[in-house]
Amino acid sequence: MSAIITNQFRILNSDNLLTGIASTNSSSYYVFLGLPNPTEVDSNWDTATPSPVDNFDQYNDIWDTIIAVKKLNPSDISKVIRKITWSSGTTYDMYRHDYSASNPAPNSGATNLYNSNFYVINSDYRVYICINNGANPENVNGKPSLDEPTFIDLEPRPAGVSADGYLWKYLYTIKPSELVKFDSTEYVSVPKNWQTNSDAASVRDNTLTSKQIKTIVITSRGEGYTPNTYNNVPLRGNGRDGLCTVIVGEDQKVSSVSVTNGGKNYTYATVDLEAAGVVNGSSDKDAEFDVIIPPPGGHGFNIYKELGADKVLIYSRFENDSLDPDFITGNQFARIGIIKDPTFYDSTSILTKQKASALYALKLTGLTTSTTYILDSQITQTIGIGSTAVGKVASWDKVTGVLKYWQQKSLGISSRRDAYNNPIPPKYGYELKSFTSIPDTGGSLTIYGGSNNLLIQDTFGTTNNPGVSTVINNTTYFLGQTFIKGISNPEVQKYSGNILYIDNRPSVIRSSNQKEDIKVILQF
Repeated sequence: MSAIITNQFRILNSDNLLTGIASTNSSSYYVFLGLPNPTEVDSNWDTATPSPVDNFDQYNDIWDTIIAVKKLNPSDISKVIRKITWSSGTTYDMYRHDYSASNPAPNSGATNLYNSNFYVINSDYRVYICINNGANPENVNGKPSLDEPTFIDLEPRPAGVSADGYLWKYLYTIKPSELVKFDSTEYVSVPKNWQTNSDAASVRDNTLTSKQIKTIVITSRGEGYTPNTYNNVPLRGNGRDGLCTVIVGEDQKVSSVSVTNGGKNYTYATVDLEAAGVVNGSSDKDAEFDVIIPPPGGHGFNIYKELGADKVLIYSRFENDSLDPDFITGNQFARIGIIKDPTFYDSTSILTKQKASALYALKLTGLTTSTTYILDSQITQTIGIGSTAVGKVASWDKVTGVLKYWQQKSLGISSRRDAYNNPIPPKYGYELKSFTSIPDTGGSLTIYGGSNNLLIQDTFGTTNNPGVSTVINNTTYFLGQTFIKGISNPEVQKYSGNILYIDNRPSVIRSSNQKEDIKVILQF
């Protein structure tokens, strides 16, 4: 049995994602930055970045090394289409309703409409459908386009005076604000909420009263017709009211055909020459035509279906914020991704914060300004007799004394195996214990791993007065996380929600004056 997933199903899935992100009462979507230590995972990470693995074990590893997450808002996502920039001398495909493997687009070779080059973006970021590319019996593939379309008329028309044969239909203009977020080397945005968007009203609503069939292509000019201009030639099919004008030249061949009334409700149509008295009197070589059927509702009624908008671009900007410093600096990240419905730390409630740290943190006291913690190095705390907590340094602020860290399974599970392939216990006997300001007997508040041994500031913050900021030399520093007795848990619950997208990439080092624009293309 043969079956396909249709393009319309893919467009529907992209619609559903936009709806999900716009529905703030039901789901939350977040972009994350992670993996500050990629070369420990793979020494060749930056030169031969490995492909992500799609299994539950990988999801857990990803969560272990997430740095922070940022919420996706409705303004951060847009449908996009391929960027086909108009260029003089290029022969474009024209809109047709019947491209297929047996009837491919003549210039691009595409076997479906959406992969063909049937629309363009001009230099002013206006988008146009190619209604006719000058195709005729002498130029079956069409002609090179010589005039850039720039008009914003509602009905199709030529772009200039070169008589290149093209008819263009204006659809929409990409706004500057959309270019900033959603423009890329390969894709451009499509307006949101086309059916209710007031900016699209003139184009959208014009389809309700305008002519529907827009163009007819001559495939054979025929012979033996009486030269004349024949008006009101009917279009026969399953619609009604369609009319065209046929001109026969002095050579007794059809020289041109133009739609004068597009009619309505056609899904197929033919040109009925005989009904208008256009009779072949001396030859049996009849003229032949292709009547091009517009998309449901007409050109411009639903541009998502018309242009094949089955992809979405997700945009997220990560920039430093002194009031809520969740995005660490100085270290690197080598993985981004998307998570749906993570929860608050130690809760089943879906996370709603605009951004949240996924790192643990310690508020340390002592000679912090003269202490150095090497990024990605190991820190430890003896939390009881024979019991040690261990982590990796994500960031260190020697002014505030805040050390952010992460823990991953490689710290507690040895990769060494014996001759029988059984795991050998970790060299130092570490387990993934939590750092604490209340150590058991035999433990201490000392954090080892830096150039000096510092102590967890167990008097910083209390249950009734958690530490969210600190004042040093009359300057208030916001810490980005809540500390209770010098300890801060992540703001987001690890291993919660669903990881929908994973992108491994060469590492990027974040600096204090740096911002990252993340753009993710999802294709359905």
